Amino acid sequence: MLIDTHAHLDSDAFDVDRAEVIARAMAAGVQRMIAVATTATSAEQCIALAAANDGVFASVGIHPNYPAQLHDAEWARIVDLCRSPKVVALGETGLDRHWNDTPFPVQQAFFERHLQLSRETGLPVIIHTRECDADALDMLRAARKLGPLNGVMHSFSGQAATAAECVELGLHVSFAGMVTYKKNTELREIARSIPADRILVETDCPYLAPEPKRGKRNEPANVVHTAQCIADVRGISLEQLCELTTANARRLFRLP
Repeated sequence: MLIDTHAHLDSDAFDVDRAEVIARAMAAGVQRMIAVATTATSAEQCIALAAANDGVFASVGIHPNYPAQLHDAEWARIVDLCRSPKVVALGETGLDRHWNDTPFPVQQAFFERHLQLSRETGLPVIIHTRECDADALDMLRAARKLGPLNGVMHSFSGQAATAAECVELGLHVSFAGMVTYKKNTELREIARSIPADRILVETDCPYLAPEPKRGKRNEPANVVHTAQCIADVRGISLEQLCELTTANARRLFRLP
C-alpha cells in the first residue's frame, strides 16, 4: 500500500477522467490520496472529492501564488472548512519567489496564518517553497518558538542542509517525481539521508510526472515509480519503503 500525500485531484486536467484516475491509483496499490487545495474554492472541491471517494482525503488552504487576489472573507472560508469531515491538513501554503504573483509580505502574512491555524487545530501544514528556502526557514524557526511544528515540506527540491534543519524542526520531507530525474543525483542523496520516520512520497499531480512517465500528465498511480527510486537509493525493498512511508503518512495526517 502507498499513500500519495499531495495530489491536485480537483485540477481541470482530470475533468475528463477523474474517476478513472482514482480507480487506477487504487489498482496500483495507492489506496489513500490527499487532495490538496490551493484556494477556498479548490478546498471545497477537494472536500467534495473526499466525501465521494473512500480513499481520498482533503486539505484546505491558500497557495502562496494566490493571496493577492483574495479578501479576508476567503481566509474565513478556510477557517470554517478546516473543520469539515475528512480534512486532514492545511495548505498548501508557504512562500514562492519564482512567480512573484503575490507581494512577498502578503505571502508571509498568509503563511503565518496557516501556521497559527495549525497550532490552534492540530492539523499539519503542507509547505510549498520555491527559490526562498532561507525565508521559509526564518519563519519556521520563529513558529517553532511558539510551539511544536507539525507538517511536511512538500515536493522537496532544496539543499541537504535545508532538509536536515526541517527534520530538526520537527517536519517531514516529501519527494515527488523530480527525485527520479537523471540529473538530480543530489536530491536522491537527500532522499537517502532523511530519517525513516520522516520521509513521505507524493505526485504533486498533474505536475512532475516521474520517470518513466516524464512529460506526460501525472496521476496518483505514478507515485509507485517515485517510491521505487527512493527504495533503490536507500537500499531497501519497495515493500519496505511502502510500509515506512505509509506509516509516516498515517501518523502525520491521522489517516485510517
